[in-house]
This record gives sequence, C-alpha cells and structure tokens, in this order.
Amino acid sequence: MKNLVIMKNRQAVTTSLQVADTFGKNHRDVLRAIDDLKDVRNFAQMFLEASLPDSYGRDRRGYYMNRDGFSLLAMGFTGKTALEFKMDYIEAFNAMESQASLPMTPEEKLMLVMENANRANERLTGVEERMDDFESNQKLDPGQYAEISHGVGRAVNDYIQTHHLQLTRDQRSALYKDINGGLNYVCGVGSRTQIRQKDHDRAIKYIHDWEPTTATKMMMQQAELPLEV
Repeated sequence: MKNLVIMKNRQAVTTSLQVADTFGKNHRDVLRAIDDLKDVRNFAQMFLEASLPDSYGRDRRGYYMNRDGFSLLAMGFTGKTALEFKMDYIEAFNAMESQASLPMTPEEKLMLVMENANRANERLTGVEERMDDFESNQKLDPGQYAEISHGVGRAVNDYIQTHHLQLTRDQRSALYKDINGGLNYVCGVGSRTQIRQKDHDRAIKYIHDWEPTTATKMMMQQAELPLEV
C-alpha cells in the first residue's frame, strides 16, 4: 500500500479518505466516527477538518489526523484484516516520522513559514467574520431602544396635533399599530424589541418619514373624525 501516511506541516498525517479506502469503509461512516470524538480532550491537536480531493478530484469534507488521532479512531476497527491494516499504518507513521526528524532545507523552512502564515490568516479571517456577524446581530442597547420608542410616540403625537384630531383610545391605538407594524416590517423583525443595532438608522428614518396607511386613514374617516386624506 502506498501513501498511507503523508507529510503535512512537518507532521506525519493520514486522511479520513485514505482510512476509509484502506479499511474498506464508507467515508461517511468514518466522518461520523470522527465527529463522535469531538468531545475528546485535545481533539483539535489530533484532527484537522479540511476539504480533501477524492479519486475524481472533487473536494469533499474530510479530516487530516496524526498518529494519535488515527490510533484513537482505529480503536473501533476490529478483526484480523483491520489489525493488519493498523500494523501497516504504524509502519508508515514510523517511516514518515523518521523523515520529519531530518534537517530542513531552506526551501522547506520557507514553505513551513508560508503555510503557518496562511493558516494564521485563515483563522483571523474566520474570527473577524464571526465578530462581524455577532456585532450585526446585536440588539439595540437601552439608549437606542429608548430613542426609537420616544420617536414612535413623538411621530404619532405630531401627526395628531398637525391634523387637529380628537381620537378615542382605540383610534390612537390604531395609529400606534400602524407605525409599529411598518417599523417591524422594514427592520425584518416581529416586534420592536427584536430590532438589531445594524437597523437602527433605518428605523429612525422610517419613523421620521412615517405617514398612516390609507387603510388606517379610512378607518378614522369611517369614525367621522376630522382627518385630512
């Protein structure tokens, strides 16, 4: 058997695809077995999730694993044939690790530095993306929520005063329902308390530009209240 173990970042590793092929297992089953180990201490030091090319050159979800990761995974593989394959892997790891102990050439050192820098950049990009997602989905702070709440009340009162309206409680409630419904719609939420910080400026602009819908105005006309249409 060839290429049971490869060298990656000066460490002897194998892949989930290679393990599945060697032991005659479905790759999905190998992935499931590895995923079930995620709660094991030091999992990240033994396994690295990555996109791996299959025999057709298609990228597939998979894992790199070092000797410890392989040993942990292979504990569940039983039978005489499985034992023989485990011995083959042990020999392959030994041979590859002996090569890793040899002095590095200048080119190998440069490649290692570049690979480490790329991995660091990938991790940093991932952290930044998660932070951006976290910040964009944060809900309004108390000050922002109070600003929007006061803005809603002021917009309704300004409209009533501008049009010299005398409203009952139900009719005033209809105006609040109108402005709040539109506000929730433009911010993509179910209630004002769910508005996110990224939509704060949009909410303020909506409140500033708000006018009752035609339906709300017609309801007030039907109540025979003086309202401009």
